[in-house]
Amino acid sequence: MSDLKEEEIKVFTDAVAHYFGQLTREPAAVRGAYLEREGEATPVYDFSGRIMVTGQYRGSVTLSAPRAMIRHLLVALHETDQSEDNLRDTVGELANTLAGNARKYFGENMEISVPVTAAGAIPGSDTGRDRPYVIMVNWKTYNASLVVDIERAS
Repeated sequence: MSDLKEEEIKVFTDAVAHYFGQLTREPAAVRGAYLEREGEATPVYDFSGRIMVTGQYRGSVTLSAPRAMIRHLLVALHETDQSEDNLRDTVGELANTLAGNARKYFGENMEISVPVTAAGAIPGSDTGRDRPYVIMVNWKTYNASLVVDIERAS
């Protein structure tokens, strides 16, 4: 199980609200943050982006969002390219931005990778921890999931 404290999880929830608020003038709302329950699947949407974390912390941060949400975000950003590649790139960039904002809090000893993206779930998503934190996000009428599966390195 991840040993992150409540205020450390709040770093991620604040980053989500800040990202959408800054770019679209409409902040996202966190509908809930909880430890994943055994046997319960974390919601996976049309596109997912994952950032691996190494250094003083290890694990991953994964964002999964529906196609319509990403398209709406691109429209809000005045981006006309709605191709599959750009949708995947956008969810990866969003995951990267959220992990980068968290890195400001956790410090330079938290190293983050380039994003890995996929349509649907990202293969090999099990990092070995029993119960990652799941943060359910709502922006406009869309829901997305942010899975924070990070622990301090021994």
